[in-house]
Amino acid sequence: MSEDLWHRHAPGDPKTAAARAPAAGGVTVIIPTRNEAAGVVELLVRLREALPAGREWEVLFVDDSTDDTPAVIERAAADCPFPVDVLRRESPEGGTGGAVVAGIARAGSDWIVVMDADLRHPPHLVLELVDEGVRTGADLVVATRRLPGVGGDGRAGLAGSRRVVVSRAANWLAKGLFPRALSGIGDPTSGFFAVRRSALTAVTAEAPRPAEAPRPAGARRPLGHEVLLELAVRCRPARRAEVPFVRRDRYAGESGPTVREGLRFLAHLAALRSASPLARMIGFGLVGLSGFVPNLAALWLLTHAGIQYLAAEVLANQAGVLWNFLLIETLLFRDRRHHRHWADRLGRFALLANADLLLRIPLIALFVAKLGLGVLPATALALVTTFVLRFAATEALVYLPRGPRDAAADPEG
Repeated sequence: MSEDLWHRHAPGDPKTAAARAPAAGGVTVIIPTRNEAAGVVELLVRLREALPAGREWEVLFVDDSTDDTPAVIERAAADCPFPVDVLRRESPEGGTGGAVVAGIARAGSDWIVVMDADLRHPPHLVLELVDEGVRTGADLVVATRRLPGVGGDGRAGLAGSRRVVVSRAANWLAKGLFPRALSGIGDPTSGFFAVRRSALTAVTAEAPRPAEAPRPAGARRPLGHEVLLELAVRCRPARRAEVPFVRRDRYAGESGPTVREGLRFLAHLAALRSASPLARMIGFGLVGLSGFVPNLAALWLLTHAGIQYLAAEVLANQAGVLWNFLLIETLLFRDRRHHRHWADRLGRFALLANADLLLRIPLIALFVAKLGLGVLPATALALVTTFVLRFAATEALVYLPRGPRDAAADPEG
């Protein structure tokens, strides 16, 4: 059974999971873990010291570990005055983001706090985040590294200048792409935040449900590890607040930005930005324009290799088609690729792209003969017409579900 990350089954007794009702004023602290055995004991010690009596707390570790982290948590939980649960995932789908969303679906409190397990996020701020939300009436409270007077340049806890540059660039790019959605959020990649459960109704189910069941309108599959960014863009909580914090050094282990993480973040931003049909169409057009570069490069290589120019034109066009397919797959339809095998998608996409030329020529003739247009205006109108048709056909014939079962699992269904 495929796992829907927004509406997945909680492990264990499904009746128990379904029966969990939000606790009035309660707080669930969600902590994704992957091989964090060296630090979880100290984390629970500090949470035990930081979380006062008088409010209903629970700590939920969502674990993707291959070491003994769950067993270490279970032993340390015996000394905690609040419930500590471990939600084990069969596969780490969606990375940290998928873990957080699985925890949100399992949580049973009015407030949800998300934090790292490596103690870079100070546990004593958990209470402050929730209290700030209660005091101001905010739906989302972000712990931000970039507020004046608290080491506000965001350098603390970032190992080396490369990490600082990557962090700043990620925040700058995110805020540049989503200025309204991220208004009032100075640090959209901090990863440390509190959110009211009521603000997540667009992306969480009322109870766990089978993966093939239809989901509520607006529910989507998380696309990456930056869950704060995703929730701010997709849920648009109306009231936001910030609490300053200084990121600490990792308690144990090392981490650093990788090329793969950077590419994943860029793909995540592109997918969020292209979520609407209009944005996808614009992105589709920009990708098509970029395809001229590999097309012309391949044409130059083929003709200089002695291939006859008409054959070279046909072959070079396939280089542009492949380029466009790879970018569209990665940037525009990343969350719709599971309905068909990649070879099926590529074949359909190539067929539509090559049919575009065959359709454009008779359209130009029609516009000249019937509308009395000149060749250039007729060509421009034919280009626009075939572009819109190709976009609609690509979405419908390549990336939409094939049947009712696929439609139920479609993130935009």
